[in-house]
Amino acid sequence: MLIGREKEIALLNEKFASPKSEFVALYGRRRIGKTYLIRNVFENKFTFKLTGLAQVNLQEQLTNFDMAMQDQYPKIVRENPTNWMKAFQQIKQIIESSKQKKKIIFIDELPWFDTAHSGFIPALEHFWNSWASAKKDILLLVCGSAASWMINTLINNKGGLHNRITQKIKIEPFTLKECDELLKHKKIALDNYQLVQLYMALGGIPFYWEAIEKGLSASQNINKICFEANGLLIGEFDNLFKSLFTKAERHEAIISALAKKSKGLTREEISTGSMLANGGGLTRLLNELEESGFIRRYVPFGKKSRNSLYQLSDFFSLFHIKFIKNQKTFDKNHWLKLIDSPKHRAWSGYAFEQVCLAHVPQIKKALGIDGIETETSSWKSVQAKDGAQIDLVIDRRDGVINLCEMKFSISPFIIDKKYDAELRNKIGAFKTETRTKKSLFLTMLTTFGLQVNTYSGNVQNDLKMDVLFK
Repeated sequence: MLIGREKEIALLNEKFASPKSEFVALYGRRRIGKTYLIRNVFENKFTFKLTGLAQVNLQEQLTNFDMAMQDQYPKIVRENPTNWMKAFQQIKQIIESSKQKKKIIFIDELPWFDTAHSGFIPALEHFWNSWASAKKDILLLVCGSAASWMINTLINNKGGLHNRITQKIKIEPFTLKECDELLKHKKIALDNYQLVQLYMALGGIPFYWEAIEKGLSASQNINKICFEANGLLIGEFDNLFKSLFTKAERHEAIISALAKKSKGLTREEISTGSMLANGGGLTRLLNELEESGFIRRYVPFGKKSRNSLYQLSDFFSLFHIKFIKNQKTFDKNHWLKLIDSPKHRAWSGYAFEQVCLAHVPQIKKALGIDGIETETSSWKSVQAKDGAQIDLVIDRRDGVINLCEMKFSISPFIIDKKYDAELRNKIGAFKTETRTKKSLFLTMLTTFGLQVNTYSGNVQNDLKMDVLFK
């Protein structure tokens, strides 16, 4: 059963129905469901499909190709290919003999074929440029988890494949609503509070959510998946980055630096924290992490793009660094014993903010402004002594700015006298420093809403976590 992915499915079907040949590249982080999506959309319509092998040499990849060809076309007499040019010639031959209206060639884990001195890229270029692109009935689908390769070698290719990709599709994590649908399909009933807790640790990675077990709470599931001896995600962090990036230790250094400051870092601060030179190489690493969904780049309210901040947005990476990395031993109830500890509370607050930032379209819909042109950003005071900061600023075309505060709690959130003064200070500093003439709406997004008291009346929009599931 396919859950979500409506836009991606529509794009794939559009390219399948196209009157010309199409070259479609799908990319996204490991475990996101790229292969699952393609296989479910096209099922038994493939003319030929091939999956690369990790960390093997040219001869082993060619043997892999020959076995795939033999399995799918056992009656065709052919020689074992000795190079990729001859392998693609065989693909050309089966396409020419096929009676399918649209010939679908699916090459999965494409980056793994590009081994040293393999000649794979020139062969792929020749196949597409000299023959397939001139046809009208070929759909070439390629995907891979190695984001740096997919982005730099294929999508942004400067050589023979430059601008040859006719459609790129980035596969994004599931939303809360889609994660809820997945669990319902598995006959697992958890309320929204439990689902938010799972999302704060796992993010929207479908493969991780498949491990959720019926009859266990969110905390029990997190404990089982992440901390027990045979947990699914034991060792996942290291495997994740090594599978995605070349020299992954540089990407991990950036992630670790960002994990130390929840509000984000400038390029200069990232360079210092990761001990990487602040040059073109850092730009490339940041682009790869952003394209792969690990970090978020945003321009603070009223600033230029050169003032961009980078923020860690991958939930599992943050969770791993905060609670798993550098831990030598765990008892079987490690996570359960951390519940409501100061470390757990600090993480919960930041992680819930990230959940909200990952669901801005849902927040706009709840505010009734999804049809209004808006710009979203954050803001930090340069004058206020206490460093006033607003994590989500929604600047609306209709003359209003929503200043959003996001709070995680186990019951209706209480605005006390101290916090009310803090909110007033933030709003006052924002109005003074930005010199905006727009109306400012204080917007609170909490797990269970606000408890009505003397101070809650100052809030224009009181949103509960339920709006994130729309």
